[in-house]
Amino acid sequence: MRVNERIRVPQVRLVGTDGELIGVLPTRDALAMAQEQGLDLVEVAAKSRPPVCRIMDFGKFKYEQSKKAHKAKRKQHTMQLKEIKIRPKIEEHDYQFKLRHAREFLEHRDKVKVTLTYRGREMAHLEFGQKILDKFVNSLMDLANIEQHAKLEGRNMTMVLIPKPQLLATPRRLRGPEEDDHEESTETPAPAE
Repeated sequence: MRVNERIRVPQVRLVGTDGELIGVLPTRDALAMAQEQGLDLVEVAAKSRPPVCRIMDFGKFKYEQSKKAHKAKRKQHTMQLKEIKIRPKIEEHDYQFKLRHAREFLEHRDKVKVTLTYRGREMAHLEFGQKILDKFVNSLMDLANIEQHAKLEGRNMTMVLIPKPQLLATPRRLRGPEEDDHEESTETPAPAE
């Protein structure tokens, strides 16, 4: 944005401090009006002919713009890729534990990469791993869509899940300290002797 003496066009369309259009004036006159009020002449629309300029406090304007940008940045969420590793012979408790973590990641609007690793002779029965991945996806269909279907790469079968669009539209739920998985003990320690 050009301000005060940096505006080098012969005429400008001037807007007052209250937002009311004053009219087309020579740049020198518009600058003199701004200086009389102790404010700045700021070019707000350079593309129009003549350019539109406004009388305002430029420092205050820049401060408000930076506050708006900061507020918008705080509301943004960059999607991260979280990885969950499982095995074809995973026990039910471990499976539920991994599933719960995948749910949390998806609720926090992050992608989830599920990696199933085969060892030794497990490579002879790829269908066991495929069944586990299918079960995993079916358990998460209320929250996720498949971005990349299960694909075998060496001894690993990988799949990527992304949160559903309606989940992305809702604001991110942040976990507070009161929602931690562990609870603090309410027992008082025994006095030292």
